[in-house]
Formats: sequence, structure tokens, C-alpha cells
Amino acid sequence: MNMAKSKELRRLVEGAVMVAVAQVLSMIILWKLPQGGAVCLGMLPIFLYAARWGLGPGLMSGFVLGVLQFLSDGGIALGWQSILGDYLAAYTVLGLAGLFRGWKYAVFPGTVVGSAARFLVHFVVGATIWREYMPERFFGLSMTSPWFYSLLYNGSYMALDTLLCLLVFALLQRPMGKYLSGADIA
Repeated sequence: MNMAKSKELRRLVEGAVMVAVAQVLSMIILWKLPQGGAVCLGMLPIFLYAARWGLGPGLMSGFVLGVLQFLSDGGIALGWQSILGDYLAAYTVLGLAGLFRGWKYAVFPGTVVGSAARFLVHFVVGATIWREYMPERFFGLSMTSPWFYSLLYNGSYMALDTLLCLLVFALLQRPMGKYLSGADIA
């Protein structure tokens, strides 16, 4: 097998493994909200894979994870718009972490950008599609705007998810820095 085919095979296998690990980690929930959204480490492998292999592979791995999340969640959605937004788009944009491929500390800005993009998708979907489920009170505050509610609801778990991923990457940076940056890829 030549080097190009070997590298391609490595990329595909690593992508499949990262998606599988992401799916498993998403089932280990630290905190779950009543209408979807949870604090877990499910995004971490996608950020790592995207930072190592780039934008295209990162977007594809995020998309595959979105499909798996939809299927494993039992299809919790309010029609096709919610499926596209809360699953396919929200997980695909995690691959934006691949924009930082080649940077020494790529996983850090990649995690922030990927998380922010996922938050934005959930924020818009929450304020437009899920608006009818807005409670009168949330976190002890009166809810009058679906945009404010979506900001609080989705921001609460996405901020914690992001911080958790950044913390894990910070802990792994010293022992696994070359792997995290993709410097081990020939």
C-alpha cells in the first residue's frame, strides 16, 4: 500500500473511531435538560478529529454523529426543520474546528469556534421552532421572549460543554500535544 492510500485509510479509520467514541461519551451525561441538551464530552472527539485532519473530514464526522444522535435519541424533533437544525446542522458545524488544522494548539480555538457554531444553531432553532414550549419561568426568571429563553436554555449546557472540553484538552496538552495538533500525521 502506498503512503497516500495508507494516510487515507488512517484518516477514515480514525474518523470512524472518533465518531464511535463521541457517541459513547454522549451517553455519559453529567446534567440533562428537560427538552433536550446535556452536559457531556460527546463533542470532544469530533473537535480532536477535525483539528487533526481538517475542515472537510471534521464536517463529515460531525454530520455522521448528528445522524447517530438523532437515531439514538429516538428522533426527538418537531418536524423536519428540527431534525435538520438540532441534529444535522448542529453536529456538522462541530467540524469547523478543522479550520485550525496545522496550528500548534488547534483544539483550543477549534473547540471554541465549533461550540459557538453549535450554540448558534441551537439558539436559532430554539427561538423559532421550539418557542411554543417556552415556560413562564426558567432559572427563576420570567420568560417573555423566546430568544432570551433560547439563549439561557441552550447557553446553559453549551457553555458547560465547551468549558469541559477545553479543560480535558488542557489536561491532555502536555502528554499528548503532538497528537492533539496532528503533528504525528506524516
